[in-house]
Amino acid sequence: MRCRLDYGRRGLEIEVPDGVPTMLVEPPGGHPLPDADAAIRSALREPIDSAPLREAARGRSDAVVVISDKTRPVPNGILLPPILETLEAAGIPHDRIEILVGTGLHRANTPEELVEMTSAEIVSRYRIRNHVARNAEEHRQLGRTRRGTEIWIDRGYLDASLKVVTGYIEPHLMAGYSGGRKGVAPGLAGVETMKSAHGPAMLEEHIGPGILTGNPFHEDLLEIARRAGVDFLVNVTIDRARRITGVFAGDLERAHEEGVRCCEREVHVALDEGADVVITSAGGYPLDATFYQSVKGLIGALNVVRRGGTIILAAELSEGIGSREFRELLGGMKDPDEFMGRITSPGFFSIDQWMVQHLCQVLRKARVIVVSDRVDPETLARLFVTPAPSVEAALADTLRESPIARVAVIPEGPYVLATVRGRRLAIGRAWMEEAA
Repeated sequence: MRCRLDYGRRGLEIEVPDGVPTMLVEPPGGHPLPDADAAIRSALREPIDSAPLREAARGRSDAVVVISDKTRPVPNGILLPPILETLEAAGIPHDRIEILVGTGLHRANTPEELVEMTSAEIVSRYRIRNHVARNAEEHRQLGRTRRGTEIWIDRGYLDASLKVVTGYIEPHLMAGYSGGRKGVAPGLAGVETMKSAHGPAMLEEHIGPGILTGNPFHEDLLEIARRAGVDFLVNVTIDRARRITGVFAGDLERAHEEGVRCCEREVHVALDEGADVVITSAGGYPLDATFYQSVKGLIGALNVVRRGGTIILAAELSEGIGSREFRELLGGMKDPDEFMGRITSPGFFSIDQWMVQHLCQVLRKARVIVVSDRVDPETLARLFVTPAPSVEAALADTLRESPIARVAVIPEGPYVLATVRGRRLAIGRAWMEEAA
């Protein structure tokens, strides 16, 4: 069987030998909108549980429009113009509109990346600012959530007269689904907020792709977004070619809920049984630019890989491993159990520790093989994964050990919600052990 994995910008053709029991995990997908611009404008005029954007903007002195950073393939070049034009038509001058990039704790986006993310025209006409989580002075505290999470949010966002949050909806390893409240937190949150919201205790609770009900991370983020305020939400769903399949605008919660229902119809695949080997991707560019983001592809396979099985991940890693903090954490890790002991010790905190913890969660259940043509095997071997020159070589080695293995292939990686008979497994330790 031949198929194409999402890998970098160009994809990766692979072949699974005939005779190997193989399941190709392809979601139903959505139909691209015939006129996305018209659909966006219609959603702004007739939103969900909200006044139209033009009405919400009338009389406001300024506005902030939040967008995702470069790690998310949001089609901002299509999404932003109708929003910006509506704000100006309502009387807000273009020089009083700020586009705020919700970087979370990621690095700032370069001018060249901002053009790629939006357009040259938008970059030249509007003020664009990267949120900087590490600068405490750029944040204001809004108390604590019911769980005790300190709420520190970007000061410029809080001071804006009108707050518009954009983004897109996909399965998410912590929040269940992205979009909605995630534009505010972690998008615009400070480091102190992330210490708790991304803390080791939280990540061992009932969280995982496709899980919203009873998900404390989702509930914490929603409480933070309500406290910070969102006047208007614009979320989209997209297909494998990054074309818009749905637009969900209006109230923060109601619009997001409707978008999640649409997304789930487009991305959920329920298999009849699990797989001994899962071949997956990190979703291609921009998500597979770093190993940090590519861990999401591994988490996306956990629902369907059998305990003690193997996940083969194809990720280009064009920007390498990830941040300095992430690299140092991995480099100082003797084994997953030792690392978990470190991060749960009183007073320990390091930025990006959460993604190392997610890697440890994967390694509790399965062996990991990584295929990348941009990071050398020696470096990969230091990440507690096994390097391989190709997917075919990795699969051949695995089949020599388990010749009757059942294989599942997930070409789109974490953009697919793959389950066994619809069961969504939480990735925390207690929940994972319960599901074994």
